[in-house]
This record gives sequence, C-alpha cells and structure tokens, in this order.
Amino acid sequence: MRLAWFLALRFMWDQRFQTVLIVTGVGIGVAVMVFITALITGLQTSLIEHTLGSQPHVIVTPLERAGRTLVEPGPNQVLLRHVERPMQQARSIDEWQKAERGISLLPEVETSVPLAMGPGTALRGNTEEGVLIIGADPSRLDAVVPIRTKLTAGRYEVTGADVVLGVELAKNLGVAVGDRLRLRTASNDGQVYVIRGVVDMGGREMNRTWVLMSFRAAQTLTDQPGRASAIYVRIKDIYAAEAVARRIAGLTGLTSRSWIENNAQLMTALSSQSASTTMIRFFVLVSVAIGIASVLVVSVIQRSKEIGILRAMGAARQVVLRVFLIQGGVIGASGAVAGSLFGFGLTRVFRALLTNSDGTPFFPFSVTPGLFGLALVVATLAGVVAGVVPARRASRLDPAEAIRNG
Repeated sequence: MRLAWFLALRFMWDQRFQTVLIVTGVGIGVAVMVFITALITGLQTSLIEHTLGSQPHVIVTPLERAGRTLVEPGPNQVLLRHVERPMQQARSIDEWQKAERGISLLPEVETSVPLAMGPGTALRGNTEEGVLIIGADPSRLDAVVPIRTKLTAGRYEVTGADVVLGVELAKNLGVAVGDRLRLRTASNDGQVYVIRGVVDMGGREMNRTWVLMSFRAAQTLTDQPGRASAIYVRIKDIYAAEAVARRIAGLTGLTSRSWIENNAQLMTALSSQSASTTMIRFFVLVSVAIGIASVLVVSVIQRSKEIGILRAMGAARQVVLRVFLIQGGVIGASGAVAGSLFGFGLTRVFRALLTNSDGTPFFPFSVTPGLFGLALVVATLAGVVAGVVPARRASRLDPAEAIRNG
C-alpha cells in the first residue's frame, strides 16, 4: 500500500501542471454544487419558516359532515348517482379537553392550544370591518404560532376586554395601542375592547382580519361557552405532519389537517426545487468523473513504459491498480476541498453584496458542515470510480510490450 501511495503521488507531482488543471476543474464543479445546494436549501428553509410563522403544524377541527346516498342499489342493479357535500355548519369541539389531553400524550407532539374562533364585526366610529375573532391563552398560542416576535406595537398580553389587532385592520380602523373599539357577532351585540397590541403576521388576509383575545372572552363573544372551535398543534418534526395528522384524526375522531395539506402548492414547489438540486448534483458528478477519467487515461498512456518496468520488477497487478485508484481519489478529494472553500466564499460574497432594505441577506444561503462533507464524499467517490477503467487497463498491460512500445 505504501508503494502504491508513493507512486501515485509521484506520478501526480511529475505531471503537476496537468494535476492542477484537473483539480481546478473538479473544484469548480464542486463549488457550483455547494453554491446551488446552499442557495436552494436556504430558500426552502426560508419559505417554510415564513409559512409556519403564521400557522400551526396541525389544525384539529370538528368532524366534517359527509354526504350519504338516499337509495341503495338492489341485486343486479346499478345506480348512477351524484353525492353532494352537505353545507358545513359552524360547530364546536364539545369535549375538547379530552381530545387535547390525548393529543398532548403523543410522542410526536411538542405542544398544543385550544382556540375559540368565529366571524365578527369591528366598529370604530362610522367604520365597520369584518374580522376573525381568535381566542386563546397568549402564552400557549405563542408557543404554537409565534405572535410576540411579530408585534409592531404594544404587547400580546390579553385578559378580559383586551385585544390585539392585525396591522392592516388597525390601519383601516384608524386605531392604535390604548384606543378602544366595539366587537360584535351575529349572536352577540358585543362590547367595547381595549387595544393592547398590533401584530404583523406577514399575510395580508391575516393582518386585515385577525383579532386576538383571551380564550374565555372569545368563548363568550362567539357564543361557545365551555367549547372550543379548534386545537392548534405544534410537532417536533415538521415533515412528519401528515402522519401525525392522520394519527390524531384516528385518535380523536375529529378532522385533522397538516400544514403540508394546507399548503399543497408550496410543497409541490419545494419538491421541484429538491429535484432540481438532485439533477445538478448528478450532472456535476458526471462531469467530475469524466474529467478525472480522461486525465487518468492519458496518464496510463504516458506512463505505460514505467508501468511495464514496475511489472517486470515484480510489482503485482494490484499495486498498479491501486496507484490509479489512489490518484482518482486524491484528485477528487483535493477538488472537493478547493471547491468547498470557493463555494463558501461565493456565498459570503453574495450575502454581503445583495441585501434587503432592512439589511438582511437577499439570498438566505444555508451552509452547513454536512454540505461540505457531502461534497467531499461525492467528489472522492467520483474520483475513485473514474479511476477504475484506467486502473484496470494499466494493471493488464503486458510488461514486455509496454517496455518495447512505451
């Protein structure tokens, strides 16, 4: 093994200009892979963070009513029928304490919170705005959906007649922290509430309609005494939301939807991005392998006489085979190291040059040690695989013919 390493490094040093060129080529390919992977991964992470910044991982609501057939087919009969989905009336989860207790015991669940919700109207002077009333314990809701980090004014501490409004709603009503407004619903004339905070949830519809208050106040205002409209759930692994939602539905008998189901278009876009990243890695791998194989084939031809002499002196075929496999691996690893550093430098440059108006990076690169490890493993394996054919050719050279024709 020592002889193989010595010969491999010696051959590379004797052809150092050629070695530098191929290592540079491999490094550029790896740099492209690192840069694109960091960019797409960062974009995906940013999209998911923005999406989950205003919604829970799983939403549990009352069981939806399903249509049923009024006529069943008899023996040897076929009925052409159309089953319509019945109107979904506003309902509540009566035994929400039992349901939430069962949900909280699931090992995948991090935390949960019951909510009392319903449509209403906000009145301020002559201005009326349709709103969505959301009542929940502030600390528990903030643990599921971050509210306090999105406040633009005031604080999210609501008890009794306190409320927090979406930023667009506050603007439309012309109110600020400390002002008062009246809230009413179809079943309740409502009362006057004090505005304790204004929040920007990052979505126009939420900012235009959300009114946050305490759980008990919302139960009273929406005429749901002792009941809850929904249960918001936060889980440990966001990508396991579909499986957890199905498990919750089976456990509670309620309708359970994950954030993945509620954002199907987003997940399609993320899947497309992941597929693009995989294709880029594949083509980089192919180009790296072809480049290394080409150099090693030329090296075998140039070194055929030396290989013949080694074989005539008693060097085993396995030694010659290892020489070129080692060369391929070293070239791949060296290119991976150089490419990783170059790719990392590119991400730093783009992060520094392209920024948003608030100073945050325009491109949210996600650079992790795992990415560099992946680049090193992929490039090294590509180099070893690329060296298989040239190595086998070199090990099969006839010593006499190689010396005579070399």
